Amino acid sequence: MKRKEFIKASGTALFGGLIFRNSPANLSRSFPEIFAPRPIGLQLYTFFGVMDEDVEGTLKKIAAVGYKEIESAYSKKGGYYGMKPKEFAKFLNDIGLSWKSHHVLGAPFKLPPGAKMPVGQDGKPITFPPMRNLQNNMEELVDEAAEGGVEFLVCANTPIHTLDEIKASIEVLNKTDEACKKAGIGFAYHNHDAEFHTVDGQVPYEMFLSQTNMKMELDLAWATKGGKDPVELFKQNPGRFPLWHVKDLDAKRETVLPVGEGTIDYKRIFDAASTAGMKHFFIEHDMPKDALASITSSYKYLTKMLLPNG
Repeated sequence: MKRKEFIKASGTALFGGLIFRNSPANLSRSFPEIFAPRPIGLQLYTFFGVMDEDVEGTLKKIAAVGYKEIESAYSKKGGYYGMKPKEFAKFLNDIGLSWKSHHVLGAPFKLPPGAKMPVGQDGKPITFPPMRNLQNNMEELVDEAAEGGVEFLVCANTPIHTLDEIKASIEVLNKTDEACKKAGIGFAYHNHDAEFHTVDGQVPYEMFLSQTNMKMELDLAWATKGGKDPVELFKQNPGRFPLWHVKDLDAKRETVLPVGEGTIDYKRIFDAASTAGMKHFFIEHDMPKDALASITSSYKYLTKMLLPNG
């Protein structure tokens, strides 16, 4: 056998041996960039009203499901679920979780016109004690996020009911973006569906995209409810969406469901992850009846979907 033919045959035999003799787990170790699924993250708002009763126990249950990354939110215990930033980051790390981002308000909390207070798992309206926000507490919130080592600080929502509110919010968002850059972390904006509705002839989300340089955390379900195709948003603004929120909706776009139990085509959206510039995604379910059951169902669905040929 000629030398070139021998090398070709040997290589084919070696790769064939890997395919037929190695398990999928061994293949993933040999070719991690091809076979390893993306780390699945969770937005802790899913456990709002429940988690504060047992912070450490809840986080351990989340880790036991298989989650690897965490995005934190408001806690009635104050601080970061009753902890300082470094303390919270260390506890997460000790149980196999990585703290990637944190949600804050853009301005003092107030309900939209005509809206009612959200209802908790006990069926009672949720009350919100005073919360820090970027309008009044930007520097300390940015400093704490940097201290905790998160990659992104995220504005969870901001007033957008009038054009004046939108302009004021843009000013706060731009100042926060600059402060985050100086602190060495990223800054992003999280949407609901209202950002895609016209206000005084303008679409708030389009204004945010054109009048700021901040990144976006696209809540894929709320964008869909707002009439937008996430994949088209990615194509129009490539690389602008490093963070995603992943939840599902029923056919009427009214009820939030565990991922895979609704009507959103997530395979198509995840196929566009590189266009979006996605780095991390977080499963979220707003006020579920059973948060642990919901996140377990979503995790199983996405784990299977994200595997090669899943």
